[in-house]
Amino acid sequence: MLIVGLTGGIASGKSETAKIFMKLGARVIDADAISRDVMRPHTECWQKVTAAFGREILTKDLTIDRATLAKIVFADQDKRLLLNSLVHPVILHTIGEVLDRIKKEDSGAMVIIDAALLVETGIHKRCEKLVVISADEETQIVRLRERDGMPREEAQMRIAAQLPLSEKVKVADYIITNVHSLETLFKETEIVFQSLKAFHDSKTL
Repeated sequence: MLIVGLTGGIASGKSETAKIFMKLGARVIDADAISRDVMRPHTECWQKVTAAFGREILTKDLTIDRATLAKIVFADQDKRLLLNSLVHPVILHTIGEVLDRIKKEDSGAMVIIDAALLVETGIHKRCEKLVVISADEETQIVRLRERDGMPREEAQMRIAAQLPLSEKVKVADYIITNVHSLETLFKETEIVFQSLKAFHDSKTL
């Protein structure tokens, strides 16, 4: 099994790249989807987050309102670190369980771990290869404003709160710059996929 990390800055196109990898035949573990799952109402993680941030972050059906929570934690580094300390260990444990399950099902699989905080949490050290999706800050801002209706100042704050892309690029094995069309992104991702496949195949010879 080949474990590949996939990360990038906010609105860099990481999720779209993950979809392309899946179309090409890779298995994808979506850390954001796992985050949603482990914070479902009444789970242990949900209870801890609700206790820490108050019931005002809940919707009527008791689901955590991720947009409300994001505004709180992106405006306060200490609260962001607190949230991470509550949620990340559970996400890491779950990713480990999924990896074990995939290995049993298909020991020759190429597995992409799609996670925004892959480098920050150290998950990238479990990966044999790391792919970083890059975009310039202005492109990120435009995408955030178009996608989420976010004011420019808030978009800049979200970007500033993350580890700079330049730091992620330093530890990358592959860099995909996503500032053009989806067609271009597909072609560049396919090139990386074929390179990863060749590396994976060489290990099994």
